[in-house]
Amino acid sequence: NPEPATYVILNKPKGVATTNSDSKGLTVMDIVANASNAKIRPFGRLGRNATGLLLFTNDDSFRQKFTKKGMDRLFHVELDKNLRATDLQKIVDGIKIDGKEIRVEDVSYVNNAPKREVGLKIKHTGNSVIRTIFDHLGYNVVKVDCVTLGPLTKKDLPRGRYRHLTEQEINTFKML
Repeated sequence: NPEPATYVILNKPKGVATTNSDSKGLTVMDIVANASNAKIRPFGRLGRNATGLLLFTNDDSFRQKFTKKGMDRLFHVELDKNLRATDLQKIVDGIKIDGKEIRVEDVSYVNNAPKREVGLKIKHTGNSVIRTIFDHLGYNVVKVDCVTLGPLTKKDLPRGRYRHLTEQEINTFKML
């Protein structure tokens, strides 16, 4: 008797590991431990110092579908210095790093913010590609925050809190 499909979204706080066990303290699994009796696992990764949306599910077909085709994720990235317009254009055009082309869905300066704050939309499941891009261009990433994940946003979900997806949100994902 398979357990029912369960989907939980977490607004991950900084300093929490995405791994299942961490000798250095709290993991995301500790935070969502009481969310469900189902064996949910994180979909995708956020580095220890990254914050924002992280999805958990026990639905393997969901996981396979989005691992294959990717899922739009919008990150608010803060750099150690202003992003030059020429470098922004390089990211738009696609960057070759170690012979591999890295493409993003979209990149732009964040409205009404310093030019060191950038919105970056990617389909990759991990956020290490963000650091790879900016390291390659000579910037240090100060902050990474996943603000949207597919159709989901952080609106009304405080940092460090989680909630179950609504039926409507699950259906929206299934239509993607």
